[in-house]
Amino acid sequence: MTWQPNSWRDYPIIQVPEYPDQSKVTEVEETLGKKPPLVFAGEVQNLRDQLGAVAKGEAFLLQGGDCAESFAEFSADNIRDSFKVFLQMAVVLTFGASLPVVKVGRMAGQFAKPRSASTEVVGGIELPSYRGDMVNGIEFEKDARIPDPERLLKVYEQSASTLNLLRAFAQGGMADLHKVHSWTTGYITDTVQAERYEELAARIDECLAFMQACGLTANTASPIGETDFFTSHEALLLNYEESLTRRDTITDAKGWFTTSAHMVWIGDRTRQIDGAHVEYMSGIDNPIGLKCGPSMDIDDLRRLIDKLNPENIPGRLTLISRMGADQVLEKLPPLVKAVKEHGSSVVWCSDPMHGNTVKASTGYKTRRVDDVMKEVAGFFEVHDAHGTYPGGVHFEMTGQNVTECLGGVSEVTEARLGDRYHTHCDPRLNASQSLELSFLIADLMKKRRDGQLQQKKAS
Repeated sequence: MTWQPNSWRDYPIIQVPEYPDQSKVTEVEETLGKKPPLVFAGEVQNLRDQLGAVAKGEAFLLQGGDCAESFAEFSADNIRDSFKVFLQMAVVLTFGASLPVVKVGRMAGQFAKPRSASTEVVGGIELPSYRGDMVNGIEFEKDARIPDPERLLKVYEQSASTLNLLRAFAQGGMADLHKVHSWTTGYITDTVQAERYEELAARIDECLAFMQACGLTANTASPIGETDFFTSHEALLLNYEESLTRRDTITDAKGWFTTSAHMVWIGDRTRQIDGAHVEYMSGIDNPIGLKCGPSMDIDDLRRLIDKLNPENIPGRLTLISRMGADQVLEKLPPLVKAVKEHGSSVVWCSDPMHGNTVKASTGYKTRRVDDVMKEVAGFFEVHDAHGTYPGGVHFEMTGQNVTECLGGVSEVTEARLGDRYHTHCDPRLNASQSLELSFLIADLMKKRRDGQLQQKKAS
């Protein structure tokens, strides 16, 4: 059968809400279907080309943002601060690795979350689980936990506003390399990482002064004054994606695109080869991601690759490893080896967050920065051993001064977790911890590059 945006409805599906009024759901879907696209085919194709460079080892993917966006935390300041962290991390990686950095935010659509249980019990009361603001409310109240399709419309409106601001930041001057010093958020100015960043920024100033003397300025070389910034989210609610799936009417692209984001991914819980999520993603032309956890079977991975990227297009498919710090050296190598032998052109990306969630003695769900760093280092070690390319990192972060992850240069302790624990779902790195991660990756990339240069000289 020819694939259509609604083909997924003929397949089994999990991790979706049970709405009490299906007629209301249909009405919302029809309204969404008349809305303008949030992103455009030309932008999507640009991202796929850039990810194609990552697949060839010629660029690096930096993908991050909120665990789950919320309606309550939506503000221009929060979007700005997260964007600044991205710029800082990207410039650290670009300078350290001598490679272009593809910037993809978990923003403007990351409102829904899969859950391990459909209900939760608090104080002897059982209610439906919170599945993200796209589905229901976080308040532990009966009415708030009833799935409401009207929330899909609010997600669309907030995503449109977020994208509008991100485009302004990326193209309107904030990303100008001459402003590299201004990207630092106030609360990390006294950290070791901030000092290291300022040293790097001073070196960039010297380079810019030299380039200006040669006639290269933001007016004559656009990459100096602006940047590309793309959005992504887990495509969990397929009725939302279907409603925003369109054929392009401007470029020569003839396929189908979800216009909800530039890139979407399949979670570790919804990657069934005969399931609705894989079926939907197999038919759109956007770059797509596939989460690969410790339970991923080698044969299943091969079959998923063949269905999701049958033409083996570089940049089409990103495999996002989420093994956990203690399992990455055991679980990842067989998958990397199998994909290499399969001849698949993919982007390998590390998610060092989701396999490292623990519960603190104070009751908070958290992650240890040391575990995050350990998994990233293990990810690089595995690819170095197999002669493959560690192409990116996928992490949860915020520009806010939160205390949600333990450790790091900001020295968040279990006793301090409650100080500024604001996440609506999983814990996020703050700006200081995110910058620390970028320096680790830059060091790993530089070490890898230096080793390759030495091998070439020796040969």
